Amino acid sequence: MALLITDECINCDVCEPECPNGAISQGEEIYVIEPKLCTECVGHFETPQCVEVCPVECIIPDPNREETREELQGKYHALMAQSE
Repeated sequence: MALLITDECINCDVCEPECPNGAISQGEEIYVIEPKLCTECVGHFETPQCVEVCPVECIIPDPNREETREELQGKYHALMAQSE
């Protein structure tokens, strides 16, 4: 499933550069994750890098966007094909 940044976000700027897919950007009030670009780092890393660096643990699985590992892998391959 795509990840979600909760309103506990303190806008510390550490998550955005860690996303290999460019899925994280500054929203109106807090950082946001574009679900179509989020693969939870599948294809790049073993664990979501944004979660690893978040000092306030405000990045959680989005309960409205459940995806299997296989679906995330498929999304990763589609994103890589688009970037070629």
